[in-house]
Parts: sequence; C-alpha cells; structure tokens
Amino acid sequence: MRPQSGRLLVDGKDVFESLEAWQKRLGYVPQSIYLLDDTMRRNIAFGVADGDIDHRRVSKVVEMAGLTEVVTNMPEGLDTVVGEFGTRLSGGQRQRVAIARALYRDPDLLVFDEATSALDNETEREIGRAIDTLAGDKTILIIAHRLSTVRNCDRLVFLKDGRIVAAGSYDDLVRGNEAFRRFAALEDLARRRDEPADPRETG
Repeated sequence: MRPQSGRLLVDGKDVFESLEAWQKRLGYVPQSIYLLDDTMRRNIAFGVADGDIDHRRVSKVVEMAGLTEVVTNMPEGLDTVVGEFGTRLSGGQRQRVAIARALYRDPDLLVFDEATSALDNETEREIGRAIDTLAGDKTILIIAHRLSTVRNCDRLVFLKDGRIVAAGSYDDLVRGNEAFRRFAALEDLARRRDEPADPRETG
C-alpha cells in the first residue's frame, strides 16, 4: 500500500521505485500462520517445489527458530506431517514454524506483526528467546501491544492515536514518558497476577 502522504524511504531510496526487489528482502511473521496439512519441511520451504528445496537451509532455520528439539522428537523428523493448520503442534511451535519460514529466504528485515499476542505468557517468553537469538544477525521490526515482547529491543517507538509520541530504549521511555510509564506499570501488574505464586510464599 502506498502512503497517503510522504514517502517510504530505505537508505534514502523510495521502495516503490523497486517494490518487488524490496519485498524480496522482507520476512514476515504474522499473528496467525497458515500451515498446510503437509510435512514440516514443506511448511518451512513454503511455496518451493520439492526439487528446489534447500535442505541445508531448512535445517539451519530450524535451529535458528529454536525448533531443533521439536523436530528431533517428531516420528519422521522434518518429514512428519503436521496436520491441517498445524493441529499436531502447539501454539508456540506453530509460531516457531512461522519464524523458520520467514528465515528460509534469508531476508534482511524480519517483521513480527503481533506474533506473540495470542500466546500464553510462558510460550511468549519462549518465542521471545528465539527472537533474541536472531539479534545482531537480522534487522527486526516488532509490532506489539505487549511490552514484554519488545522490552529487549534497541529502540522502541511509542504510538498514541496513530502518532509517534516517544522513541528510545525501554528504560528511556519509562523515565521520560508518563503514558508509557503507566502502561508499563499496568502490564507488570497484570503479568504478576497471571503468574503462579512462588511456593516459598505460600503456607
């Protein structure tokens, strides 16, 4: 979609002057991934003909996405059928497949679009650890309402009513923006309520 005003520039170049080349440099991880009733391998190398699949690349992205143990425990490894919409996988495993699929084409920029919003806290933390392992290797853009998802990002951009109201590290925003500070405090409170009590604190 073209912006209604202004331009979308990357390294000073308008992406719409070479849109297809720009799109090939992107990897996209949605909130809900579509999975075929097919093998793990084909779901990762999505849309690639069998004879063109780079099997070494598949193995590499399985490792990068934190799927190695999952695949090892499958009866036929990467050739295990995952079921329609990935019914044989947990929510966290499906999101890891989404990450592996996005990484398969070796993009320069990975976009996570509310990719952890439908997950429970523990699964979200597991996906967060998988994302953290990619830091330094890829440029990652994370769109999220949960601050825990973006807490470790180098730079946060805080939006309100569709406009940027603050930008900086998590600590910078907590110190310098009252709305962000309230948001962070409310999320911390909600998270503590959802987590099981420490057995040392129970009678």
